[in-house]
Amino acid sequence: MADFDEDANRLVIKLVFYGPALSGKTTNLTRLHDLLQPELKGEMMVLETKNDRTLFFDMLPLGITAPSGLLIKLKLFTVPGQVAHDSTRKAVLSRTDGVVFVADSQRNQSINNAESFENLADNVNRVGLDFEALPMVVQFNKRDLPDVLTESEIMARWSKMPWPVMFASALEGQGVIESFRELLKAVYQSIDSQIGLQKSHSLNKEQFVLGVLGEGVGHE
Repeated sequence: MADFDEDANRLVIKLVFYGPALSGKTTNLTRLHDLLQPELKGEMMVLETKNDRTLFFDMLPLGITAPSGLLIKLKLFTVPGQVAHDSTRKAVLSRTDGVVFVADSQRNQSINNAESFENLADNVNRVGLDFEALPMVVQFNKRDLPDVLTESEIMARWSKMPWPVMFASALEGQGVIESFRELLKAVYQSIDSQIGLQKSHSLNKEQFVLGVLGEGVGHE
């Protein structure tokens, strides 16, 4: 359930970048931070715990305001991919509203991708969320490297899945905003069904996406 404070008329949306170690989750987050307009983001922060770290930043630190006056804020996180840090991953996933699953396109990483995806499904259920209903985008990163699966090979495995599949080179900034935009569309649908963004707050999907990316809806 979205973090919606009806009395304060405020909505906080939490989004998480998840995936195997070294797939490019941190690069996605830092590149997204680089690409956003200055007024749309707070400082990149690092939460250091024993032998691991979680990166996060407040997107829309001051928020955007829907026509109804609803204040919307976003928080973005990435989690450590190493197997040893499962407890941290579960903690970060708690109460998340959406996930970008960052897979590694290299041929020799297929097993790691599959194991991490299974781990995501398991942890989502463990923190009390419905995996089938969770807004998600699957991003195959590192398209700039030489020995990668072709797009047709990837789609042969993933096209039957209900989630959008995106292709990216986060290091070069390609596909980062596009993947995030697709996630925002799915997150809107989910939150709209929970609290009525369109009906109660006069905010449609296009306005929401454009507002978050700094292309529309007034910023406070």
